[in-house]
Amino acid sequence: MKRLYSYVALSLGLLCANAAYSFDRITGQSFASRSEVIASEAMAATSQPLATQIALDVMKRGGNAIDAAIAANAALGLMEPTGNGIGGDLYAMVWHAKSQKLYGLNASGRSPLGLSYDMLANELKKLGRDTIPAHGMLPISVPGAVDGWFELHSKFGSLPMTDILQPAIRYAEQGFPVSELIAYYWQRSVPVLSKQPGDFSAAFTLDGKAPAKGQIFKNPALANTYKAIAKDGRDAFYKGDIAVTIDRFMRANGGYLRFADFANHRSDWVEPVGVEYKGHTLWELPPNGQGIAALQMLQILKNYDLKASGFNTPQSLHLLVEAKKLAFEDRAKFYADQDFNKAPVKGLISEQYGRERAKLIGDKAAKRVDAGNPALYQGDTIYMTTADKDGNMVSLIQSNYRGMGSGVVVPGLGFVFQDRGEMFSMDPQHANAYAPGKRPFHTIIPAFVTKDDKPLISFGVMGGAMQPQGHVQILVNMVDYGMNLQEAGDAPRWQHLGNTEPTDASDKYLENGGYIEVESGVPYETARELMHKGHAVRYGLGGYGGYQAIMRDHANGVWIGASESRKDGQAAGY
Repeated sequence: MKRLYSYVALSLGLLCANAAYSFDRITGQSFASRSEVIASEAMAATSQPLATQIALDVMKRGGNAIDAAIAANAALGLMEPTGNGIGGDLYAMVWHAKSQKLYGLNASGRSPLGLSYDMLANELKKLGRDTIPAHGMLPISVPGAVDGWFELHSKFGSLPMTDILQPAIRYAEQGFPVSELIAYYWQRSVPVLSKQPGDFSAAFTLDGKAPAKGQIFKNPALANTYKAIAKDGRDAFYKGDIAVTIDRFMRANGGYLRFADFANHRSDWVEPVGVEYKGHTLWELPPNGQGIAALQMLQILKNYDLKASGFNTPQSLHLLVEAKKLAFEDRAKFYADQDFNKAPVKGLISEQYGRERAKLIGDKAAKRVDAGNPALYQGDTIYMTTADKDGNMVSLIQSNYRGMGSGVVVPGLGFVFQDRGEMFSMDPQHANAYAPGKRPFHTIIPAFVTKDDKPLISFGVMGGAMQPQGHVQILVNMVDYGMNLQEAGDAPRWQHLGNTEPTDASDKYLENGGYIEVESGVPYETARELMHKGHAVRYGLGGYGGYQAIMRDHANGVWIGASESRKDGQAAGY
């Protein structure tokens, strides 16, 4: 499949050197897979074209960007179960035009109240392991997405929730054609997840197989769940028959979620935090997510002239990768549920701390990297975005974690439970150590950019640890290298892997330098020079995230949209 990238070995790298930072034959500008999408009234960008159309339809019927985002997210839970669904969590940022303010929502769930650390450790011992597994009952935490929808709707929504969920209900009952890349990931998930407790095969396969590209897929059980939510609100999910059914199933199958976990769940409105970078301010949500890693990277990178270094040159990539290494060691040590461990966020994202961390970057790749002391300066996921005629913008990300999640499906409900609990550390001294009723470290992060105190870009780059790296690459591509919204997403990407993780022991640190994966568009000359600097470099197979973006053109009063060329999605407006 062309979107999954052909694997290019380093020995063949010279063959693709000329592909890097390609230029259009007519304009001479940097390459984009297509033009930016421009519309005067409204815009939506999602990873599935049918979901994009649903968002636009909602806004054409008088709904706002918030209504459209909820409707599209519900549709994506049906159409892209490989990345999200109501068994997972949600984060969002909303630019509210009337109040001219950016709001942040943390709608992530918590671990079971009845599963103590010692009980979990004993369960892991029975499995012969000391880390939380990716599938089955143990990594399941309370799904926060549904409550997130209703928090967004109660604060900013316009249309009734029954109207908002109706398109997804109709597609769930009547069926939809499965798109290409989603079919590929669906096929990869079925062999593993079919073995988990519950109804996965009945709910998510056709005669035991994943639906192929173009096949019509229906999910009547999910339609019924959506109908109950539309009729009786969030309490149908957290305090009604759905919660009772889940409790009963968990007790019968060795799970730990209970009715009380659902009844006690709440989302939190949080203040986004921002860092200025060359006249633009990138906004992220504070931990338990990893968004501030992008802000830490920017505070380090503003000490260098990336524009002068050039796009995807050995020097610019060296600086970007080294900044990522430094930020991610702090990510591993400090990012956790703020109700349990207060991270020194102000210090972590401060300009002074970034300046001190930048001094650690030399001309050669760092092999050992430790977390810093920010207290001294203390003062598989979907991403989608919508914008409406009034100027409201929504940056929303939602995930099951690891594609289709835990694999656990309660019969009759039509959705997979997330496995986000895998992201806890089992080191009791770690800030991210497992505890009952605690939110695990999260990778999913929405992003937002303002300029001169005005809303500019709502965007995201879904995909695990790639996300903060992707956020920085998009912003740098536009600010330092002058790319437009679509070019910034199409440009060849890189990612650094191998840093210490928030699931590791509290005394662990990066000691071998990790390695860089680059897309085939990165010149071999750049890869070779990076190796001379001590970096381990590979040409990787996919894994570079999924980008969607909407930008406000204030001068012309129009919306500009861009969508990930590596996925099935679409940016469209009217």
